Parts: sequence; structure tokens; C-alpha cells
Amino acid sequence: MALTVELEKKLGDFRLEVSFTAGEGETLALLGASGSGKSVTLRCIAGVERPDRGRVVLDGVTLFDSAAHINLPPQKRRVGYLFQNYALFPHMTAEENIAVCLRRLPKALRQARVMELLNLLGLSGTEHLLPGQLSGGQQQRAALARILASEPRAVLLDEPFAALDLSLRWTLEQSLRTVLAGFGGPVVWVSHDLGEVCRNCQRVCLLESGRSGSVCRMTDLLERPETVGAARLAGFRNLLPVQPGPAPETVFLPDWGLVLHTVTPWQEDTTTLGIRRVELAEGHDENAFFCRALEAVQDLNGMLVPLLPETGSPPPIWMELQKEVWQALPEKRRLYVRVRPEDLFLLR
Repeated sequence: MALTVELEKKLGDFRLEVSFTAGEGETLALLGASGSGKSVTLRCIAGVERPDRGRVVLDGVTLFDSAAHINLPPQKRRVGYLFQNYALFPHMTAEENIAVCLRRLPKALRQARVMELLNLLGLSGTEHLLPGQLSGGQQQRAALARILASEPRAVLLDEPFAALDLSLRWTLEQSLRTVLAGFGGPVVWVSHDLGEVCRNCQRVCLLESGRSGSVCRMTDLLERPETVGAARLAGFRNLLPVQPGPAPETVFLPDWGLVLHTVTPWQEDTTTLGIRRVELAEGHDENAFFCRALEAVQDLNGMLVPLLPETGSPPPIWMELQKEVWQALPEKRRLYVRVRPEDLFLLR
């Protein structure tokens, strides 16, 4: 039961070109910056929006094919779509919102299935409440229960925790993961939160300015980003213009006047150097240099220290240190740091 998506759509000056396949039982992340086309892609799959060209096939059934003039309506696609705002009917109770998808069943069976889904998602006792009387987390779970009631063959999640307080997200993420583990069909999870998709998705399709790249494993995105957009999404803070160095497997940073050794040889389409981490150096380490430390800022996990090489100009690079290590440094204005060759990535 796979979901194959190949579609194009033009919205004003924005052009969307997306291609990926989510396999049976797979949760695939659709990851990209705001405005990259993630939500539009989901709407096209669900049939809420019509692509200009392409095909969408689910479990061997063609949902959309521009060449064959096939465009099934949303209610016939068997695609469950969890909207950012959950889209519950405001005048219906939680029970009634779920029962909408069970009209084909006799009343007794319909009621039993509604209660089963309410219990599954921890919503017992809320069946007679309207959406406005439910918390954000309860609304999300009620919307998910409604999706499961429709017996979908694929599930689309559009920023499922965007409308929730941080204190709720972790608990609800665990609940959602448990529910999806028993689903069995393909799931497409849209997010711009790297940690969220790392915890829940096996593979990722990157969207950059409306265009999808090749689908890769989540570990490959984190460990071997190939583009500037991928590096940003993988959490790289340090991205600098780069030129070929004087010898193989070296690069030159024109803003800093520095030559650094790399693991990867220079590639002609390289435009940017990504630096995964910066460390304090000892002795004559490779790729070590003195820096001026600017004003440090405290982050959730420690201190972030902006650094400028003594011979260079902005932009700075950022080094992360534990608070105790930063406080123990006898000299905080002039630091000797290094970047390991394996932490340098040539990006296009």
C-alpha cells in the first residue's frame, strides 16, 4: 500500500514541483522552510486543491492523473487529512464529529465504533463537548479519531502540533506515534521542526523553494547534507561562502582569509561551507586558529559564543559550550578553536 506523488502546480510566481513515494507502513517527512510548498502538496494529495499536472496513486488506485483526466473528489480518495486547525465542525460534539464518517454503519455499531475511538485516543468523557469546549490537545485527538473512523488508506499530517502549547506537544506526540504504529498505511508528516520528524519519520523528502529533492534516510540528512537548504534544516548554524583551496581537500574562506582542510575534495558546484561544530583547541590541532569572542548568549543547552577570526571579517561562526565550561575559561575574549575536517561539508 504505497502512495506515489508526482505533481506540479503554479500559484502566482510560485511553482511547485514535487515527486516522492511513501511506502506501506512508512512515515515520510515532508520537510522545508515556511513557504516551500508543504501544505499545498498535502492539499493536492487530498483533493482539496487541483494540481496543474501530474499523478497521485494510492494502493494502485489513481486519485489524480492530469493526462488521463482523472480527479477523484476528496471523499472518494480514502486519504485522512489532519489540518493545522483540525477543522472540526464547531456545532457538533466530539462524538458527532467522529460519527460523521460512520454514517454507513447501523446506529448501534456506529455508536460502538465512536466509543472505541474515543477510548483509544484518551477522550472518554468528552463525547458530548463541542470543539470550543475541548483543549487544543483534545481537539487534535478528536480530529485524528474522525480520520481513523473514515478508514483511510493514507494519512496526511500538516504541522500536527503547531497549534499546541510546548507543554502538551511531547505527550501528544507519543500518543500520535502509538496510534500511527497500528495504522499500517503510508503517512506523510509535514513539519519544519527537525526534532519532531527525527523522532517519528524514517525517511525525509526536502522541499526547497517549491522543488523536492531526492528522498533520503533521516540519518543521511543529519550526517551528510548536500545543499544549503538541507544543512539549514539539519540544524547547521555556520554557513560561509567558500572557494577552492591551494591544495586538494582544502578550501579557502575569503571573508576570513583562512585555509581549512576537508575530508571531501572540492566540487565544482560548491558555493558554501557548512560547519557542524566548533570546538576549543589544544596545542597545534589541524584547522585551529585564534578568534575574537563576541558577547555570548545563553541557550537552552548551554552558551552560544559568536566568534570572529582575528584576521577575518563578519559573518561570525557560533560555538556551543556547556555553561560550566564557559564560566571556567580564564580568558573569554581571545579563544583558540578548531573545526575538524569531518565536521566540514561542501554544499551546493
